[in-house]
Amino acid sequence: MEFSPLKAPPAAAARRRRRRVALLIMLAAIAAGVFRPRGPHEPADGAADVPAALAKRPTRVVPDSVRIKVEVLNATSTRGLGRLATAWLRDQGFDVVGTGTAPSAERLDSTLVLDRSGHADWAQLAAMAMGGARVEARPDSLRYVDLTVLIGRSWRPPPQSLYP
Repeated sequence: MEFSPLKAPPAAAARRRRRRVALLIMLAAIAAGVFRPRGPHEPADGAADVPAALAKRPTRVVPDSVRIKVEVLNATSTRGLGRLATAWLRDQGFDVVGTGTAPSAERLDSTLVLDRSGHADWAQLAAMAMGGARVEARPDSLRYVDLTVLIGRSWRPPPQSLYP
């Protein structure tokens, strides 16, 4: 039995038809999900699909008219903790101008905020933003920062996504 190259066997044609129908059904399902009608209080960008705990952004604690320059030092052996703390403090409104790792002799269990410029109220703001860190006054006029935040082992990054 010979088949013409222009005419496929009936079984192959049936398989192609089934694949096309399945593809059309999938495309219709995708289009229905994307273009579904939205309620009056539902955002159009799909943010309603994100759980409320993940969608909540940190509130800014630093007043808009104030610039608090902060240096963040990771005082633990956990890699990347200083970077996460930097992002968290920037979301809180602090101007993080430097990050790094503290010397190995300064490994800490709890987070410590050092007041470098004599602004105890700014140090308290940073301590509250870090979840209740200790504050010490250690003036240092050679540093061009107002605060130094030494991240301790007990600090945990916030549970929500920082940059969704």
